[in-house]
This record gives sequence, C-alpha cells and structure tokens, in this order.
Amino acid sequence: MDEALLRSLIPGVLAVLVRRGADFAAAEDAVQDALVEAVRVWPADPSPGSRLRSSRGDPIRDPKGWLVTVAWRKFLDATRADTARRRREDLVDEEPAPGPVPAVDDTLQLYFLCAHPSLSPSSAVALTLRAVGGLTTRQIAEAYLVPEATMAQRISRAKRTVSGLGPSSARTAGGARGRFDRPGDVATVLRVLYLVFNEGYSGDLDLAAEAIRLTRQLAAAIDHPEVAGLLALMLLHHARRAARIAPDGSLVPLAEQDRGRWDTAAIAEGVEILQAALARDRLGEFQAQAAVAALHADAPTAEETDWVQIVEWYDELVRLTDSPVVRLNRAVAVGEADGPRAGLAALAELDGSLPRYAAVAAYLHERAGDLTTAARLYAEAARKATDVLERDHLTRRAARLNTRLHERPDADRPR
Repeated sequence: MDEALLRSLIPGVLAVLVRRGADFAAAEDAVQDALVEAVRVWPADPSPGSRLRSSRGDPIRDPKGWLVTVAWRKFLDATRADTARRRREDLVDEEPAPGPVPAVDDTLQLYFLCAHPSLSPSSAVALTLRAVGGLTTRQIAEAYLVPEATMAQRISRAKRTVSGLGPSSARTAGGARGRFDRPGDVATVLRVLYLVFNEGYSGDLDLAAEAIRLTRQLAAAIDHPEVAGLLALMLLHHARRAARIAPDGSLVPLAEQDRGRWDTAAIAEGVEILQAALARDRLGEFQAQAAVAALHADAPTAEETDWVQIVEWYDELVRLTDSPVVRLNRAVAVGEADGPRAGLAALAELDGSLPRYAAVAAYLHERAGDLTTAARLYAEAARKATDVLERDHLTRRAARLNTRLHERPDADRPR
C-alpha cells in the first residue's frame, strides 16, 4: 500500500464530497471508511511505474476517482440509515456514475474550511492535520502528547463546527472562489500551518516536515507570495535542524551551531522561492521573516552575519505587524549591529512581561559585560521557560556566569 499516495489524495477526495453537498463531518467519516477499504483491496507494495491494481487484479487507473466513488457510496449508505434521511433525499436520489473525477482543485477550499476563524488555533491545527494531512487521530495525539480520546473529542468538535460552512454557505456569501481567496483567509491558513511547523518534532511524527509538505501542497493550489514566503521560511529554518541539538541532547544556539551540518539544498531552495516571491513586490510578514532567516543562512560564520540588514528587515516587520515579539527580536539584532547598549535601549521600550524578555535582557547584559545582572536574568528566564530544552539551556548559562563570577570577581566589568 502506497501510504504517501493515499495521504496526498485525501484532501481532494474530501473536498469533492463537500462540494457535492455532504456536510464536513459526514464527508470526513466517509473518506476514512474509503481509506480502510483501499488498504484492504489495494496492493501492499505496487512497483514504481506499474499500473496500480487491486488485490483482485482489477486495474485502478484513477486512484482518486476510485476513492471518491467508494467514499460517496459510504456517505450515501450512512445517509440512508440516518434519521434525517428525508431532509437529504436530494443527495441520495442519484449516485454520480463512476469514472474520472473532474479536474477541479478543491484543496484550497478545504484549507480555509479547516482554518475557519470560529475554531480555536489548537482545533484548527488538529483538523488540518486530520483532513488535509491525512494523519490518524492516534498520530496527532502522540505528536501533541495528549491521550487519543482527548484528541478525538477535539477533532469531533472541530468537524461539527465547520459542518455548516461548506460551499453552499460560501455561495450565499457571493461565490465560493471570491470568499475563499480573500487575503485575510490566506493569512489565517498560513498562521495555522506555521503553528503546525512550530510544534516541532514531538512524538513519532515530525510536524515540521508535515507542515512543509502541506505548505507545498497549498503553494501548488494558490499563487500567493505569502504562501511562497512561508514555504521559504520553513525550509530555511528546517535546514538548521540537524545542528540545533548537541549529542548530549542540549540546545545549541544559532551562533554556536556547526554550519557544516546545515542542509544546503534546503537553503538553496528556500532562497530561490523567497527571491521569486520578493520580486512580485507584495511584501508580507512571512517573506520578511524568511529574508531574516536567509541572511543567517548566507553567513559563513556567526561573526559574518549581516546584522545591519537584519535590523532593516525587522523594521519592515514592525511596520507590517507592530508585534511586540518582533520588536523583541529586533532588540537582539540592534544589539548585534550597534552594540549591546543600543540593544538594551531598544529593549527598554518594551513590556518586561513579554515571553523571553528576561532571556534577551540577560544576553544583552552579558554582551555588555554586566555578568551579575546577566546571571540573575538567565535564572529568571529559566524559571519562566515552558520548553524543557530552553529551560536547561538558560539554567546552564546562569550557572556558567555564576562560576565565572565566583572564580574571577573582577569579571563583572561592563564594557
């Protein structure tokens, strides 16, 4: 059984059922039933390039069409048995004839449905992984380190929420394509995909790689520079993955990473995608973030990083988002470009309760030579950290500085 092929077909099959009039929850259940049937009758390991055949020897010339036909029949069977049968008679009067599925790409609509603003971010992410990513409830639960029953309830609630938001409601709003292509809708989908990416690598599922796969799929369905910007950003960050963790399991900061372990092919692809997006002169926040990542990737060593240009890109991000987190990251860049005192001055303009504020302040004070303050702030940041690796890293930083201060009392001399 070609699992990759099955997973790539799921969003298109689900979208066809929704377009035909099935509510989202019933359609998703029917698609899952069709997948079970596919696992049962499709060959275990079709050889590359061969014509796909079922276990009975029948040719499967159109795998997507086969799945659509079986899923639609499963939906009809469930509908006929439902107490609301009379309200859905228009759906069951005539089953569409088997055959090739019309070349209509409904994937984009499905992305927007799963990222509907009525869903919480966690529910939108879970539903996207299930409906668009084709992952099982167990896989998603393990990735989020929650019980499978908990994740099943979350996904079920999300499906019920979006069940009335299919193409019929879009047409009422003035046309499905017009509604789903609004820039705000694109931004919502991209934020959901970025949330998936930032969940990292917990459980037996690499959510970062899964987010890249889904973003590639979205990029194939919609021509939008911010989609390209997000894909470039993910590739550039993911390229550094192998160098982020030391053999002992500790976190390796960007400046200390072995750049020879970075994935140069992913970096080259990310830069190429970013350049094409920037050439369209429709700058968005993901393109600007990717530009920062590209400048880090382009530097042969940490000392050769073009911090002046990075500050300029953060200025663009502040203009685009006015995000406190962006301003926090900008303070670090200013500290590198213009010296730690300038960075601390930029930091002083921000709210001290911001996440990672204490960690940034500690780093800038250490750069300025105020090791006593830096050690205290590293310890404070470690207490506030929610990520275990980050907490351990900050704790070691504080311990290292305290050791230096104990051994060399004159080490605490601001520079």
